[in-house]
Amino acid sequence: LLESELARPDYVCKPITLGANTDPYQPVERRMKVTRSILEVLARTRHPVTVVTKSALVLRDLDLLTQLARQGLASVGMSVTSLDNELKRTLEPRAASPQARLRALAALSAVGVPTGVLVAPVIPALNDHEMEAILEAAAHAGVRWAGYVLLRLPYEIKDLFTEWLAEHYPERAAHVMSLICAMHGGREYDARFGHRMRGNGPYALLLGNRFRIACRRLNLNAAARDPLNTALFRPPTPPGSQLRLEL
Repeated sequence: LLESELARPDYVCKPITLGANTDPYQPVERRMKVTRSILEVLARTRHPVTVVTKSALVLRDLDLLTQLARQGLASVGMSVTSLDNELKRTLEPRAASPQARLRALAALSAVGVPTGVLVAPVIPALNDHEMEAILEAAAHAGVRWAGYVLLRLPYEIKDLFTEWLAEHYPERAAHVMSLICAMHGGREYDARFGHRMRGNGPYALLLGNRFRIACRRLNLNAAARDPLNTALFRPPTPPGSQLRLEL
């Protein structure tokens, strides 16, 4: 399907993001290798790609990512929620440990793959105090850029989170939800563009200031990120075209 799309005469090459909605390195990827097959197509066609994940399995594809990065065609962003293994186990039980994610970032950076860290989701009164520590650990791993995203609670996710919070952190639950509402105009979630990722209000402003100060101190986001190269793209040969040529 991907090759067919890339082979369309009207296709315009723009960077693809793997992991914008769902992690491309789910546990089943170890066996199915769907993400690897996508990267193989992108490497053959010299198509730019950004990978966003929270899995150390990304290192399995270090060969392809290195090949792409040498041509300015790849970058990797790693989501890190907490450096606390206990919190990580309750919040992300199937994800890689924080230490494994940082080692993956270091390994990618060491071979020249541009890397970044996303502190996400930031949950007030639960992991927000770790923001600076996560950024510092990522900087030591060689990342060049950083970002953060507040916890978002649309639709049924709100109920799942409040149940999880009541089960694991009952003594903090009311305070956490109070701060979340304070950053979203008195509601659990504000879907408006420009609000849902960072929130607003005094607490959101404080988080933003802390993030900017830490990034400045650690030389993160110090320069504009180089855009991925779209000039090298070579569309794949459409299925059957070679056969028609020979005939």
